[in-house]
This record gives sequence, C-alpha cells and structure tokens, in this order.
Amino acid sequence: MWHKVLFMQETQAPLQTLQDIKKLMERSARFISLSGWSGVSAGLCALAGAGAAYWRISEYRKADATGYDNGDVRSLYPVDASNLMVELIWIAGIVFVAAVLTAFLFTYLRSRKNHLSLWDPVSRRLAWNMIIPMGVGAICILRVMQWGHFELIGPLSLIFYGLALLNASKYTSGELRYLAFGQLVLGIINLWITGYELQFWAVGFGVLHIVYGIVMWWKYERQS
Repeated sequence: MWHKVLFMQETQAPLQTLQDIKKLMERSARFISLSGWSGVSAGLCALAGAGAAYWRISEYRKADATGYDNGDVRSLYPVDASNLMVELIWIAGIVFVAAVLTAFLFTYLRSRKNHLSLWDPVSRRLAWNMIIPMGVGAICILRVMQWGHFELIGPLSLIFYGLALLNASKYTSGELRYLAFGQLVLGIINLWITGYELQFWAVGFGVLHIVYGIVMWWKYERQS
C-alpha cells in the first residue's frame, strides 16, 4: 500500500512541475491580466455614447425639418451641421477615454489580485501592436473627414479597430481574435449598407464588447 502511495507521489511530482513550467511560460509569452469586466465596461460606455449621439442627431433633424433654409435654422436652432459634427467628435472622444480608463482599472485590479505585473515586456508589445493600427486608422479617418465622406467614419473605425485587436491577440487570450473578427465583419458590411453607421458602431463597440467580456469573465474569472 505504501509503495503505491509513494509511486503515485513520485509520478505526480513531475506532472506538477511541468504544469508550473507551462504556467510560467504562458505568463512570460502572453498578457493574461485582461479582465472580462474591462470588455463589459467598454461596451457600456460605447452604448451610452451611441445613445447620446443618436439623441443629438435626432435633435438636429427635428430642427432641420422645420422647412427653413440652413441660414434660418442656424438662428432658430443653435446646432448646425458643422457644430453637430464637432459634438459627435467630442462624444466619441469622451467614450474612448472613459472606455480606456475603466478597462485599465479592471485590468489593474485583476493583475494586482493575481500578483502579476501590469506593465511588462509582453504588455508593452500588446500595446504597440494595438496603437500602430489604431493610429494609422485615425489618420485615414481624419483624411476621409476632410473629403466629406462622413459615412465612412463608422466602418473604417470598426475595421481598423478589428485589425488592432487581431494584431494584439498574439500576446493575450485567443478569444480576442473572435472579437476582432466580429469588428472586421461589421465594418466590411457597413461599407455597403450605408445610413446605419451609428447602429453598426453600437453593435460593434457596444454589444460585442459586452458579450466578449461576459464570456471572458465566465471562463477565467468566475471561479476565482
């Protein structure tokens, strides 16, 4: 009997060592502190921003539907088309900052709970692999805005964000690729189905982020 117990302990020890080595390798190669709540919070911020943008657009359309020409609308209603675009840009900027801050907060709390470093070589590579595609996308969107093709802002933002996620998925959990594919598919479809940019934007940045966050929380954080 004792021989069997000793034999089992001797066989389990190398397996435990291999598992520990595997965990260390995963930690050194991938950033595993991303929290599911980060995705949920980013999605809620996006939905709130989409709601605010929809309300501002609706208010502008109500004023523009009064029958007055553009000059009279400016005196009747303080928001003309150019000012409306500025307001929408401000809304998008506020949503982006709020999403980044809340995502950082939840990721920081998870990394602290797991006693992991938040800013290490892997997280730096992940950040750069996201920043470069998103920076290029921002430049392209600004140029498109100068040309007056505002209908392309939504699909291009989804496409470049999807590329950034796909690029960064090499350094974190593989589930991030599915979120990236969802953004890319929505952006490409939105290139042909115009007039619904805000709805596509809300689904991509809002609903998909919430679904992704819930799945990540259920798979990796629920038990802890």
